[in-house]
Amino acid sequence: MGTAIGIDIRDGLPPDDLASALQAAFAWLRWVDDTFSTYKAGSQISRIGSGALALDNADPKVREVLQQCDSLRASTGGYFDARAAPGGALDPSGLVKGWSVEAASALLAETGSRNHCINAGGDVRVRGAPEPGRRWHVGITHPLEVGALTVVVALADGAVATSGTAERGPHVFDPHTGLPATGLASVTIVGPSLTLADAYATAAQAMGAAAPAWLRNLEGYESYVVDAEGNAWWSPGFEAYRAA
Repeated sequence: MGTAIGIDIRDGLPPDDLASALQAAFAWLRWVDDTFSTYKAGSQISRIGSGALALDNADPKVREVLQQCDSLRASTGGYFDARAAPGGALDPSGLVKGWSVEAASALLAETGSRNHCINAGGDVRVRGAPEPGRRWHVGITHPLEVGALTVVVALADGAVATSGTAERGPHVFDPHTGLPATGLASVTIVGPSLTLADAYATAAQAMGAAAPAWLRNLEGYESYVVDAEGNAWWSPGFEAYRAA
């Protein structure tokens, strides 16, 4: 779906095991692209959106994703809404990327990789450590200063998701108004699951000025926000993730 994905494995696995782990992860991600891409007319999501495929006849994982999207719509006050994309198209991409990478990380763990990092266009899932005694470091691009970082996140097992205007311009819409959400330049969410971190970042970006109050009460997830004027705000627990 137009996202470059890189996998960094630090386990020292035998070559055959490493190849097998990578093949399993990328086979899964290719399946996700074929099934959920809004850019492919033949994907199940596109066919559901056009009425060519009934939801009951879709793959169980498609139904699972859309059920999660409906739950998130309720828990975010409608700011995460897979059914309110411009033009009324069905678009669960705000959940699918994080969900698919979370599952890819689980696949790698099942095949023996305990120390790895998956980076999907800036949304990152890490396990273990890059080397003994050191956490993974994830740099967050400054949304208003080309070539600069606004903060560096350090963590050993968890997820980092960022939604903002740095790479793609204003591309998140406020479902309540149908207009591009431009009040915030970027929202970064850190927590245990990339599935939720990705969706929460999208929802908060859509909220604009109302996001910090909502993020402050988000259980289990911390946040770092840069508004359109370049002012930064972060939740109280974010300091635990800030790299020295």
